[in-house]
Amino acid sequence: MVERKKRRFVAGAKCPTCNEIDVIQLFQVNGVETIECVSCGYTQAQAEGEVNTATRDFEQMIGVFKQD
Repeated sequence: MVERKKRRFVAGAKCPTCNEIDVIQLFQVNGVETIECVSCGYTQAQAEGEVNTATRDFEQMIGVFKQD
């Protein structure tokens, strides 16, 4: 059986390569968040460790939402 990835579109997001709006989808591959442009195929991945370091010292993280 093939595991299907849940993909969500990011409203208002602009692709850094083709500059199209509302074409970015977000999904996880092996615990790594990945974005992909459905227009030009651009992809970018961010490991969970990088997400944690993106919070500044004076900010507090309320919670991390996990996909089911």
